[in-house]
Amino acid sequence: MFLYQPTKGYAYNSDSIFLVDFIGQFKPKGKLLDVGCGVGIISLLLSRDFNIETTIIDKQKIMLQYAKHNYTINNLDVKGYLGDFIEFEEEGAFDYVVSNPPFYDSSVTQSQNEHLNIARYAQHLPIDAFIKRVKGVLRPRGRFIFCYDAKQIDRVLHSLVKHKINPELLRFVHSKIDRESKLVMISARANSKSLMKIMPPLVVFDDENRYRDEAKKAFIKASTNSIKGDYDI
Repeated sequence: MFLYQPTKGYAYNSDSIFLVDFIGQFKPKGKLLDVGCGVGIISLLLSRDFNIETTIIDKQKIMLQYAKHNYTINNLDVKGYLGDFIEFEEEGAFDYVVSNPPFYDSSVTQSQNEHLNIARYAQHLPIDAFIKRVKGVLRPRGRFIFCYDAKQIDRVLHSLVKHKINPELLRFVHSKIDRESKLVMISARANSKSLMKIMPPLVVFDDENRYRDEAKKAFIKASTNSIKGDYDI
C-alpha cells in the first residue's frame, strides 16, 4: 500500500502500525470512524483488510486532503469530514471508533510547527471531552479502540468509566524489556460490564536494537510504502 505524506508536519510512525495490529484481533465490521486520521494510515489498513464502511475526520485541511488522496490511489472508499471532532455530528452511529489522538501533555515544551502541534498535544483534543463525544457517536455495544500516553492511563480509565465506555483490554508498549512504557493501547466497549484484561506487553526491540518478531510481523503485515512530497492534491 502506497501512502503520500507531507515532507514537513506530522508523519505516521510505529504507534499507528501497532495500533492497527491491535485492532485487527477484533475483526472490525460495520461502520468505522477514524478520529484525527492524519494521512489515513490506520483506517486505510483496516479498510484494506476488513469489510467496513469508513468515515474519517481531521481538523487540519491538508491532512484530510492527503488522507482522501491516499484512499483514492488505493481504490478504497471513504467519507471525510473537516473539523473538530468535539463538534462532529453524523446521522447514525458507529460500530467502531478508532484513533491515535494527540496525547502529549500541554505542560511540556511544544513544537512551534502548527501541524505538528495540533497532531501531538492534548489541548487540541482533551481526553475527557474526546471520550464523551465518542460515547455520543458509538452504537450501544460499539467499540472504542485507541492508543494513549501510558503515563496518563489513570486519566484515561477514569474518563472511560465515567462516560460508560468500559475498558476491556489493555496492552502496554515498551521499546525494550527494561524500559518504562510510553504507550498503551486500549479497547473499550460501550455499556459493557466485562472485567478488564491486561495483555502481555508488546516489546519492540531486543538488546541489540533489532525489531523483535512480533513488532517485525506487524510491519510486514502492514506492508506500507511512504512517499513524501508537498504538492497540491
